[in-house]
Amino acid sequence: MPKRILQGVVVSDKTDKTIVVKVERRFTHPVLKKTVRRTKNYHAHDEANVAKTGQTVSIEESRPFSKTKTWKLVGGSEPGVPAPGGVVSSVTEAVGAAVDRVKSAVGLS
Repeated sequence: MPKRILQGVVVSDKTDKTIVVKVERRFTHPVLKKTVRRTKNYHAHDEANVAKTGQTVSIEESRPFSKTKTWKLVGGSEPGVPAPGGVVSSVTEAVGAAVDRVKSAVGLS
């Protein structure tokens, strides 16, 4: 069974290696036919303490880390928030290093 991935806003990063993410879901009320917004807070594991309050992040279902913490941080959608595991950041660093080498070979910098 695939793991669920949710997107929300970090509302607290005060505890070590833990963030609280507010996830909003919208649905149509069965009787009133109006769009209803419901929010829920999820505790997620943030190994490197990279997520900060106010950032939009993605969290993934995982094994229980504690009594309330059963989600883990998989990445942020804002610039400067690397995904734990760093695939995107390592590719970016490699491309930057290649550009620097080309510039120095051509004599631009």
